[in-house]
Amino acid sequence: MTKESFNWKSLFINEEAVKSQESTTVQSSSPAATAPSNKFPAHTESFPTNSLTNPFLNEIFEVYDKGFESLNEAGFDFFEMYKSVMAVGPTNPQSYQMAFTMGKTIKPDLTKEFLLQKGSFYIAEIEKVYAKYDTIGKSKKTELDNNITKEKYNLSKSIAELEARILELQKELEAKKVELQKIDPINMEQLSEIQLKMDANNLAKERILTSINTVITGINQYL
Repeated sequence: MTKESFNWKSLFINEEAVKSQESTTVQSSSPAATAPSNKFPAHTESFPTNSLTNPFLNEIFEVYDKGFESLNEAGFDFFEMYKSVMAVGPTNPQSYQMAFTMGKTIKPDLTKEFLLQKGSFYIAEIEKVYAKYDTIGKSKKTELDNNITKEKYNLSKSIAELEARILELQKELEAKKVELQKIDPINMEQLSEIQLKMDANNLAKERILTSINTVITGINQYL
C-alpha cells in the first residue's frame, strides 16, 4: 500500500500499550502466575568488520530500501506487513499477529499464503536488481583487472628490455674502457719512434746548417 491515512507504527505501539495496561489490570486482580515465554531470542544485526569501514555501504543500503519501497503496490500486502513487523520488532511474535489483524481490516481476504507469495515476489525482484548490478560490477572489475594485468605486463616487458639493453651497454662500456687502456701501450713504440726521428731531423738540420753557416762566415771573413 503506497499511501495510508494512518500511521501503522503508532497504531501497533498504541495497541500494544493498551494490551499492556489491560494485562496489568488483570494481574492486579488475580494471583500472580508465571507465563511461559513465547519471545524469540534477542536479535541483533551484525556486519563483517570490513563492511563497517565501507564508505559506500550506507548509500547502497539506501538504494535497496528505496528500491524495495518503489515495488510496493496499492493495498495491503507483504510490504505493509514487513514495515509493521519491523516497526514493532521482528523477534516479537505478537508483532506478526497485530500486523496481520490490522491488514485484515484493510484487506478482508488477506491470507498467509498471499503474504508469502508477495514476499517471494519482492525477493525475486530484489534478486533481479542485485544480479544486474552484480554482473555490471563484476564486468567492470574484470575489465579493470585485465587492464591492470596488461599494463603490468607491458611495463614489465619494457623494464626487462631496458635492463637487457643496459646490460649490453655495460658490457660495451667495459669493452671500450679496455680498448682505451690499450691505446697507449699499443702506440707507445710507434709514438716513441716518430719522436726520435723528429729529434734526429732537428739535430740533422742544426748540424748541416751550422756547418754551412761556418763556411759562409769563413768566406766573408777570409776572402
